[in-house]
Amino acid sequence: MESVKRKKSVVREYVEAIGIAILLALFIRTFVVQAFKIPSGSMLPTLLIGDHLLVNKFIYGIRVPFSGKVLVPLKDPKSGDIIVFKFPKDRSIDYIKRVVGVPGDEIELKNKKLFVNGKPTSDPHAHYTTTAILPGSVSPKDNFGPVTVPQGKYFVMGDNRDNSSDSRFWGFVETNDVLGKAMIIYWSWDIDKPLLSIDRFSSVRWDRLADIIR
Repeated sequence: MESVKRKKSVVREYVEAIGIAILLALFIRTFVVQAFKIPSGSMLPTLLIGDHLLVNKFIYGIRVPFSGKVLVPLKDPKSGDIIVFKFPKDRSIDYIKRVVGVPGDEIELKNKKLFVNGKPTSDPHAHYTTTAILPGSVSPKDNFGPVTVPQGKYFVMGDNRDNSSDSRFWGFVETNDVLGKAMIIYWSWDIDKPLLSIDRFSSVRWDRLADIIR
């Protein structure tokens, strides 16, 4: 009888330990940090396809799960931050872009040049793949605005300016849709190299591991 009780006790301890580990993992993923994978080239050359990131979900405050409403505000996203957010056109999809306009900012693009509040910016992260310029009547890619960012919203753009679906095309990001700030690359590999390759490790971008995202 004692042996049976001891076995039940051991099983219970394992079940409790696993349950606590699951709850802890869910808590961390919901409120503290979450992994994110780069699936497209919209943030080139800052972020490459195949980069795996850790996103700090705590930095902008404690939020209500699912609704995104901020319970305990800590700080707001600022221009230059790379944020992960729910895509406004399909909130089941997560997007990653750089904030270029915060509430109250006036945003305008003139022949690919970014103006904030009427002044040209240095825009050091902007990357262009073509010198061709489209008029605003054809596309908002190179000539856009001016628009003023409403309260509670952000204007975001991909660093790969000629190949990015961003606020120029679908509008602002709601505060409640911001999931967190991209912080560090914890893994990266070239997904174009075959998974079953004998030399699979050659696809790992060792120089990008542990890179702080800026």
